[in-house]
Amino acid sequence: MKKSISYLFLLLLLTTACKKEEKTGTVSNQTETTSQTVFQPQNIKEKIQYQRAVEAAIWGIPAVNFQLMYKEMEKLHGSYNQIVYWPGLLNWKNQTLTPNQDVIYLMPFFNTEKGPVVLEIPPADNGVFNGSVMNFWQGAIEDVGPGGVDKGKGGKYIILPPGYDKAKIPSGYIIMQSDTYRGYALLRSVLKSGSDADVKAAVDYSKQVKLYPYSEASKSPQTIFVDASKEVYDSSIKYDDSFYSTLNEIVQQEPFLERDRAMIDPLRTIGIERGKNFSPDARTKEIFKAAVNEARDWLIFNYENVKPFYSGANWFFPADKENVMSVKSSFQIKEIYPIDNRGVCYMIAFFSAKHLGESQYYLMTVKDKDGNLLNGNTSYKVTVPANVPVKQYWSMTAYNRETHTYIRNVKWAGRSSQTPGIKKNTDGTVTLYFGPKPPPEGESNWVPTDPKGSFEILARFYGPTPALFDQSWKLNDVEKVN
Repeated sequence: MKKSISYLFLLLLLTTACKKEEKTGTVSNQTETTSQTVFQPQNIKEKIQYQRAVEAAIWGIPAVNFQLMYKEMEKLHGSYNQIVYWPGLLNWKNQTLTPNQDVIYLMPFFNTEKGPVVLEIPPADNGVFNGSVMNFWQGAIEDVGPGGVDKGKGGKYIILPPGYDKAKIPSGYIIMQSDTYRGYALLRSVLKSGSDADVKAAVDYSKQVKLYPYSEASKSPQTIFVDASKEVYDSSIKYDDSFYSTLNEIVQQEPFLERDRAMIDPLRTIGIERGKNFSPDARTKEIFKAAVNEARDWLIFNYENVKPFYSGANWFFPADKENVMSVKSSFQIKEIYPIDNRGVCYMIAFFSAKHLGESQYYLMTVKDKDGNLLNGNTSYKVTVPANVPVKQYWSMTAYNRETHTYIRNVKWAGRSSQTPGIKKNTDGTVTLYFGPKPPPEGESNWVPTDPKGSFEILARFYGPTPALFDQSWKLNDVEKVN
C-alpha cells in the first residue's frame, strides 16, 4: 500500500512539472510537434538511423548553411568565381541568417578545383571593407581589409586549392591556403554615414573588388557581379528531410577533411556515401524529419543557455571559447572539436572572422530583463549608454526567432548610430523600441516586430574598443514597456 501511494505521489509530481514546463516552455517546446511525437523507433536499424541522423545534422549544419546560400545564387543564374551582391542597404528580401542591414553586402563564391582563384581587395581610401574569406565549412581562412592581412592597404589575395604548391605563386600575392575547394567571402562595405550619398559611395567602392581564376590573371579578366536585390534570397535552413539532400550534395562535391573521417560510417548508415546515389524512401524521410528537428531542439537548448557576457544579464556572445580558438587555429587543436557550439552558431548565422574582436563584435539576447523570451506582440525598450565603445558604429537588429532571418515585410529591421534621424537623449544615451507598433515618441528609434511570432536582437559593434571587452561600458538589458 505504501509503495502504491509513493508511486501515485511521484506520478503527481511529474504531471505537475510537465504542466509547468508547458506554460514556460522555450521556442523548441512551442513547435507544432516534437520529434518524440513524430517518430517512434521500430527496430534497431531505425534507432541507429535516427541517432546518426541527429549527429549528422549537428555536424553538418555549417556546410548545409553554405550550400543553401550558394544555391540561391544559382537561382539568379550566378555561379562559382562570381560575386553575388546587394547594391544598396538590405531589406527583408534578404533571408540569409542574421545579416547586417547597415552595410553593403558582397559574397564572392569561389571554386578552386581547376586552380587558384584571385580576390582583389582595394585599399581603404575612398571606402573600407570588413570581411573574411572562408572554406565551405565557413571556417575563416583569413580576414581582409584594415582588420585583415592587408591592414587596409588592399592587395591580391590568392586562394589555393588543397595540396597546391605555394612555390608556384610569384611574389606580390597574399596567399590563402584553403583545405576545401569551395568557399566564399563575406565582404561588407562600411558606410561613413547613413546618408544616400554615403550609401552610394559604399556601393561604388564595393564594385572595385575583383574575383577571377588565377589562370586568367594576364588576360584582364572581368569580374561578374550578380545582383540579388530584386528577389527573395532565402537560404534559411529547412528542418525537414531536404536537409540531408543538401548535406549529401556537399559530401559528393568535397573530400572528407581528416578531422571528419569519423563521420564516414555514420553518414553511410543514413545513405550518404561519396560516389553513391542518395535516394531515401518514405519511411527514411520520416526518420530524417524527426532527427533534424531533434538536432534543432538540442541546438536551441544550447543557444538559450549560452553563458551571459555580463554577469546577471541576458546579453551573450554565441560562440564559446573553444569555438573561437578552433576558428583561429583552423580547427587544428587536437584536443577540441566544438561541433555542438559550431552548430549553434550556424543555426543562427553565417560567417566567421579569423580575428574576432578586431573589426567587429556581437552580442545577442532572446530574453528581456525578467528572463522572459521576447514576444513579437509585446513592446520593449533598451537604453544604450552614451559613449559606445566603437570606432565606426553600433547597431541593433531584430530577427525572426524561428528562422533567424529578417522579419518578413517589415519597414526596416533595425536601427544604428548611423540611422538618419535617430534621436539621442539629453545625456547622450539612445533609447530603442521594439514592438508591433511604434511608441508615442514616433518611428525614428523604433524597430518593428511580428505580433504573431517571437524575435531575437543582435547588437553589433564595428571597430570595438577595449571598454567593450573589459566591461567598463555595459549594455543594458531589454525591458518590457508597460
